[in-house]
Amino acid sequence: MGESEISRCFKLFAENECKGSCSLYENLSQQISEDQELLELAANARQNQPAPNLFFGAVQYLLFKGSRHELSKFYSSIVRSPGQGEKCFPHFKNFCQHNRSEIIALLKEKLVQTNEVRRCGYLYPVFCFIHRKMRKPLALMEIGTSAGLQLLWDKYCYTYGDERVYGSHDSDVKIKSEVKHNRLPLLLNESPQVASRLGFDLHVNDLHDPEDYLWLKSLIWPNHHERRALFEKAVYHVRSHRMNLIQGDGVQLLLKAVKNIPQEELVCVFHTHTANQFSTETKSKLLKDISTIGQERDICHVYNHIQDRKLHLDYYVSGKEYNRIVGGD
Repeated sequence: MGESEISRCFKLFAENECKGSCSLYENLSQQISEDQELLELAANARQNQPAPNLFFGAVQYLLFKGSRHELSKFYSSIVRSPGQGEKCFPHFKNFCQHNRSEIIALLKEKLVQTNEVRRCGYLYPVFCFIHRKMRKPLALMEIGTSAGLQLLWDKYCYTYGDERVYGSHDSDVKIKSEVKHNRLPLLLNESPQVASRLGFDLHVNDLHDPEDYLWLKSLIWPNHHERRALFEKAVYHVRSHRMNLIQGDGVQLLLKAVKNIPQEELVCVFHTHTANQFSTETKSKLLKDISTIGQERDICHVYNHIQDRKLHLDYYVSGKEYNRIVGGD
């Protein structure tokens, strides 16, 4: 990735991702986009990886590991002084200069595998619809599973703007969502039945491993405290449940893996904010393979970032294809 291209990545990251969500990262991204030395450093990110996420994750990882530096004060005081990105930049750059070799090693080794547990808030209604429509136990297959936190969506508790509670009512992972335009989707009081869980990732993160745990925590933005708290609680569930997580390319392995799913179970392939890292050829192959499977058995595909940022549900019943847009970006 050239310097001009990576500069554009940071500018877009500041405007489209950080604005209104993390002023620290927004200000740092804007200044990094104009700093040749930091752009050269960030260019060590692995191909097809979002460089800003990876870069900021690497820095926070080193801070969590105990690197002693003035920068840590800005990260730890972000609640008291949320608008301090401009003052932070000289310390950020100095930290990167002093830890250049460690940052490069992380950029070349790590992947952006953010497990955003709150995404289950929009997955739950989709799986409720699927279960009501198909009347079969669900065989979950997640591409880009990372550590498998979203594979346990049925073990979490949900609210959608009123006093009613859905899903696993006793769960300590409580996900709050807002419903736009007062159009409440289909919501089952109890979680749909899940028969099996299978996750694929190029690198599976083992939450029993302190290094993997710390890396996933480092990808959570400094001021996203609720998100971090949910992550911690969801980690407990992952460590308490046995799941089949396979290290490998889920798109390449899908056809073979589906053959092991009993016919009485409904195959549910899903992935969120993963396909943005796919090549055009990979996206085409995945959709083609889903269609191939759909000619042989019923299957559902829940996804975004293939045609656009919206949440899509494609499903096949008796060989016939149906397509729905079930959520915005």
